[in-house]
Amino acid sequence: MKKIFFFVAASLMLIGCSDDRSHILKVYNWADYIDEELIDEFEVWYEEQTGEAIEVVYQTFDINETMLSKIELGHEDYDLACPSDYIIERMLKNDLLLPIQRDFGDTPDYIGNVAPYIVEECFSEIEGNGKNANDYSVGYMWGTTGILYNPKYVSDEDVKSWEVLRNPKYAGKILVKDAFRDVYTSLLISFNHEAIAKGEKDLQTIGFDASPESIALVEEYLNSFKDAVAGWEADFGKDQMTKELAWMNLSWSGDAQWAIDEAAEIGIDLKYAIPQTGSTLWFDGWVIPKYAKNPKAASYFINFLCMPENAIRNMDVIGYVSTIGGPEILEAMSDPESYDAIDASYFFGEGADSVHVNPVLYPDSRTMAHCGMMHDSGTEELLKMWSRVKGDNASAWTYILICIVFLALIGAVIYKYTKKLRRRSKRHAKKKKRR
Repeated sequence: MKKIFFFVAASLMLIGCSDDRSHILKVYNWADYIDEELIDEFEVWYEEQTGEAIEVVYQTFDINETMLSKIELGHEDYDLACPSDYIIERMLKNDLLLPIQRDFGDTPDYIGNVAPYIVEECFSEIEGNGKNANDYSVGYMWGTTGILYNPKYVSDEDVKSWEVLRNPKYAGKILVKDAFRDVYTSLLISFNHEAIAKGEKDLQTIGFDASPESIALVEEYLNSFKDAVAGWEADFGKDQMTKELAWMNLSWSGDAQWAIDEAAEIGIDLKYAIPQTGSTLWFDGWVIPKYAKNPKAASYFINFLCMPENAIRNMDVIGYVSTIGGPEILEAMSDPESYDAIDASYFFGEGADSVHVNPVLYPDSRTMAHCGMMHDSGTEELLKMWSRVKGDNASAWTYILICIVFLALIGAVIYKYTKKLRRRSKRHAKKKKRR
């Protein structure tokens, strides 16, 4: 059973205890972002590996800034947190992280299973004031930003370019992820596509550009179609797409795959595309915050999650893509009956230039060659720009969408639990298939 203790409950449990937290591990993660059964299993595994008992106190957050505020301002003693790329960068620059321990005694170092692409091409690009991000963080899940769309209404040709967002025939049927940095960086990479191709600009450092000129360029573009946006969504977009209430959603690949799977069960076809002029890749990673009391158990927890079999279970349950590579993952994710062969050698290494994996989860090498990282730059000015674009007054489309979402809330609560049951059933079925 999942051990989720809200802040007050966790605090009460620890009142009166000594400062020794060697038998308690406090984990702070995104909601619905782990196979819950692994939490109990880790406690057993940890005692087997170390001879020491451990109790996991597991809490969740919904946005990066909530997590960061509790650690940076509240000095919360979480032993583990799972921030996104640009927040890892901020925490590293602000000296809010402890190094991850890699000495596990007789226990194998499974952290080495993280794909070289994540270690060398992603985490190495994090700016840490001289610190190597790979010493302070380990990748957990990753993905891309693109367009989830309904091909019944939106053509495959149109989604090859971000210009699809400005096409008047889709007005009122467009949803945009309420994630200013993802949207800003994706569009900025696209606008600089030719300069990147000529070698005049570096794809992986575009995300540092928060100049007034670049912000104005993206803002002008967003303003050109904002009246056609039905909603700026944090989580309801994928649900609206499965109901055909929206035709297009600027979305993350993990959300897109969830929507594609759910829509398929009711006979609706959805697709996901990354515009050819470029977009962003993103990743979340485990870190040990500065005020942690149990960095040893925290490091073991990371190591435990990096075991291929546990990475596969997490992917099956939550629908996102693990940063773990290697032959076990490739074998588990291969499906020649469902997917055409693509080049995924950037992630799985040599010999993976023609593999049958889901291109939503593992885009081909040519596509990834045009995807760059987000960075912790210009936050205040970007937020101001985003606020100006969205405006203080919601459009009529937004009000309609809010009403629809509100009426669906009760059903969504019930649906959430049935969804988890279905995912677990699918996971067991996949296990049988792999056997």
